[in-house]
Amino acid sequence: MSSYRRYYIKGGTSFFTVNLHDRRRPLLTRHINLLRQAVNLIRHKKPFIINAWVILPEHMHCIWTLPEDDDDYSGRWRDIKKTFTKSLRQEEGKVQIWQPRFWEHGVRDEEDYRRHVDYIYVNPLKHGLVQHVKDWPYSTFHRDVKDG
Repeated sequence: MSSYRRYYIKGGTSFFTVNLHDRRRPLLTRHINLLRQAVNLIRHKKPFIINAWVILPEHMHCIWTLPEDDDDYSGRWRDIKKTFTKSLRQEEGKVQIWQPRFWEHGVRDEEDYRRHVDYIYVNPLKHGLVQHVKDWPYSTFHRDVKDG
């Protein structure tokens, strides 16, 4: 087993990639309302800012900023995954939903932040899901355009 360290910093901003165990099943978009409910429930219990997010059928990318006195993004991901899995099992049965762990990158500066936001918003295009970024419905791109 490889050894790795997570980059924890209180109030930090991080980029994440989270994948389903079976990358052929479009569970995230098929059950988008269950995923949104899970995220909202955990955000209510353990607040964080969603800087950017895109949900694809079998994986998602996002950037979060945690509260100034908090560095527990791992606990939030654990709770989101557990909540979504519990809700989904009522509809899909007992299947393994998530790949273990997630990929995390501590955002270093404004340029790093901008590169990761661009990566998030272009991802549906990269995967051939749409012709234009604006056509993908499961993205905070629309929120950001609306906010200017």
